[in-house]
Parts: sequence; structure tokens; C-alpha cells
Amino acid sequence: MEDPRLAELSGLAVASNALWAMSDGGTRVELHQIDPDTCAVVDSRSAGVNPFDPEDLAVGPDESLWVADIGDNELSRDTVAVVVLPPQGESRLHRLTYPDGPHDAEALLIDARGRPVVITKEVGRPAGVYRTAQVPEGAGPTPLIRVGEVTLPSSDTQGGPVGEIGSRVVTGAAVSVDGSVVALRTYTDAWLYPVSRGDFVGALSGTPVRVPLPDEPQGEALAFDRDGTLLSGSESRGTTGELRAVPGAVALAAGRPGANGPSAPVRAPEAADEPTPPWLPAALGGGAVAGVLLMLAGAIALRRR
Repeated sequence: MEDPRLAELSGLAVASNALWAMSDGGTRVELHQIDPDTCAVVDSRSAGVNPFDPEDLAVGPDESLWVADIGDNELSRDTVAVVVLPPQGESRLHRLTYPDGPHDAEALLIDARGRPVVITKEVGRPAGVYRTAQVPEGAGPTPLIRVGEVTLPSSDTQGGPVGEIGSRVVTGAAVSVDGSVVALRTYTDAWLYPVSRGDFVGALSGTPVRVPLPDEPQGEALAFDRDGTLLSGSESRGTTGELRAVPGAVALAAGRPGANGPSAPVRAPEAADEPTPPWLPAALGGGAVAGVLLMLAGAIALRRR
């Protein structure tokens, strides 16, 4: 990805069969449609809003694009906001308030009812999960309710700007087109959670499937394509940016057969920190040979009888 407008890529989303992307910062909300074959910008949309710190991009049930203006590095904002760009018509702004003071956040999901779900970016403690009680209407502010928390497993994947700390802070989120999987990402990995009956919040309390995303300079963008491919992207930090595609991620996470092999290894978190002992292959091989010899001896004895 060479377009300078996406040098600080922060959000990805697939809506109406198109791949959209956004950078953080700027003085107005601006989205860019990307050709997935060339990574070139082929169209753009904007909203007449001067955002504070937009960090993520999500899709509503009506294919609207939701810009998450939820960044707050200094923890100084009285309100955060979402800006909704519908397929047709004018954009709209909804301000949101936390029930327990300011939070920095970079991840947004929109549930099947059209309610925003914000996952905060915390260091050294669980990420908070916040949602509005109803679909927001008007400028608000609309109260957010703390509905849960999530602690990501540890990871040995290399990458990101802050080392091991960055492997457990939430920098983006996505939901599959069919609603069967939600994903949270860090600077180093994506964590995929199967969803039951549309309950995103409940899904985040389950055991996720790990998709390593190594060597992204500052990975914050995440989306699912319509065929179940997981897409990720990063700020380029002075180099040429890239998009990564992991085919079959939705089917793998949802436990459905017929998934294509991913381009990065996918493994459950409990196996992430348990390397194979060096003696195990030899032991397994020896056991297999012994088993074959025993079967052969048994066959010879039976034939003699």
C-alpha cells in the first residue's frame, strides 16, 4: 500500500462488497476504497466532521460504515463518538460517554441490532467491554454501559512498536459477514471468538483461536472478507504498507469443515507457549516401529497356528 493517505492505516472494513480503509488523525473523517488486487485507492468518502482521534472502522447491519472516534491517549475526553456513513444519505454523529471516566480505545464492533460495542485499550489489566443499551439516536451523548471485560492470552509473536506489552493490548476489532466470529487484534496477533446467537459480549468470554500476525510495524486494522478471509494491516512507519490475508479464518474459528489452510499458523492459545520437547519425535517414532514389530510377530504366530 503506497498511497500516502493510508500511511497511518488504522481501520479496515468490508461493506457492500467493497474494502474500505481509514487512517487515524486528520481534520475530517475520510474513508478510502481499496482495490484488494493492487492495494490502490479507487474511491473515497468523507463526512463533514472534525474528529478528535478516529481509530477503527466497523460495519453496521445495514452496511453503514461506522468510524470510531474513540482514541484518548491522554484520558482527557468527556465524550467519545462514532460517525456513521450510510450507503445513501448524510452522515450522522453520535457522542458516547463512559460510566466510569475516560478510556483510550481503538476497537469497535457493531452488533446485529446496530449498537456500538467499544473494547478499550488497557495496559496491565483487562480490556473493558462497553455497549449502549439501545441504538444511539441524535448527537447525544448516549451512555455506554460496561458489559464485560476480556483478557487476551500471552503471545510469543514478534512485532509491534512496544515489544511484549503490545501483544496483549487491543488495537482493533472485526466481525465476520455472517456474524459467526468476532475478532480482536493486538500489535502481534488476531484472536478469533466463535459467536453463539449473535452474542458478541458473551463470545469474548470464551476461548479464542490465535492467528499470529508477525512483523507488522504497528498493526491496528482488521476485517473479514465475504469469503471468510481475515485481512489485517498496519501503519507503514516510513515503509511501504501491506495487507495480509489469512484465507479460511472464519471457518477455522467457527469449527466448520472445509476451511482452506491459512497463510499464518493458527493454533489455540493453550498451545502457544508449549514447544515440542526434542525427545518427543524420536519417542513417537520408536513407539511406531515397536507397534509395527508387535503386529508382525502376532501375524506370524497366528499363521503358524
